[in-house]
Amino acid sequence: MASIIEAPSVTIEPILLKMLESFEADAGQVVIHGICSGGFSGTYIRIWPTTYLFDHNSAHKSELVHFERISVYPKWTPIPPFENYGFSLIFSGLPDSCTIFDLIEIIPESGGFHIPFITRNNLDVYYLDFN
Repeated sequence: MASIIEAPSVTIEPILLKMLESFEADAGQVVIHGICSGGFSGTYIRIWPTTYLFDHNSAHKSELVHFERISVYPKWTPIPPFENYGFSLIFSGLPDSCTIFDLIEIIPESGGFHIPFITRNNLDVYYLDFN
C-alpha cells in the first residue's frame, strides 16, 4: 500500500537520497520524490499524465508538469528484483490555503496510485512510498 515516508533516510539508500535531494522545488511547484521496490521478482512502474494533487480545502487540483526516472503511459519502467527505485514527479503549485492533499492517478483501469492525506509542509517537497 502506498504511504508517506516520515523519515526517508531510514528507507532510502544514502546514494539514492542524495540524488533525489538534487531536485529542489521552485516556487509554485510541488515535488514528490517516490520510491518503489522491485520485490522478489521485480516489477514495472509508470505514471499516467492524469495524475493530480487534490486539495482537501477546495476544488483545486495540481497537474503533473514534469517527471524524472519514470516512464509515462503507455511505456513501463522496469525495477529489478530487490532493488529500491527512486523517481520524481513535479506538479503545479497548490493554493496557499491547502494544508492536506491527496495524490491520485486517474486511470481507466485498476491499480492507479492513490496516496491520501498528505500533510503539506513549508518546502512542498515530499518523500512517498509507492509500494
